[in-house]
Amino acid sequence: MLCPDGRCRCHWPGTDPLYLAYHDEDWGVPEYDDRALFEKLILDGFQAGLSWITILRKRENFRAAFDGFAPEKIAAYDEAKIAALMNDAGIVRNRMKIEGAVLSARAWLDIMDEGCGFSSVLWSMVGDAPVQNCFGDRSEVPTETELARRMSRELKRRGVKFCGPTIVYAFMQATGMVNDHLTGCFRHEDVAALAR
Repeated sequence: MLCPDGRCRCHWPGTDPLYLAYHDEDWGVPEYDDRALFEKLILDGFQAGLSWITILRKRENFRAAFDGFAPEKIAAYDEAKIAALMNDAGIVRNRMKIEGAVLSARAWLDIMDEGCGFSSVLWSMVGDAPVQNCFGDRSEVPTETELARRMSRELKRRGVKFCGPTIVYAFMQATGMVNDHLTGCFRHEDVAALAR
């Protein structure tokens, strides 16, 4: 899609400035930090059934409400904290997703205790390098793949919640495990160059 600034981009951010900034600066950039990956996976879980722009607009509220997505803190949330989150209009107030975030934080801690790291577990599933897709049209971009299904099964096995294959594929796109910027998008080559 040719935008008013003269750049060709993927179609999905439209003209919303917040969405454009996310597309241009964040989406598809390879992320290797354990905590940042946890945050993005939890936010993708909260997005289920909603549009990503809804979550994006609430992201700072989520960060404040969930203690900066520090898994050590979230894992210790009790019923009083969950009740407080259910009353926080700045986030998506879904009890199952909030409780799922607590259980996922505990799973994250277990993975970290194994010594390999959350990032290593995830990135090893894509061969420790981003999958470089070359889709020219949005109709070619899948909503899930066999790789996402395998990652979903592994995360579920380890106790992570709200990590079905569609959520996991969106997470993989967001964190640069797959480069799904369309080939006509100015970010496609930029993101490919960021792979380590």
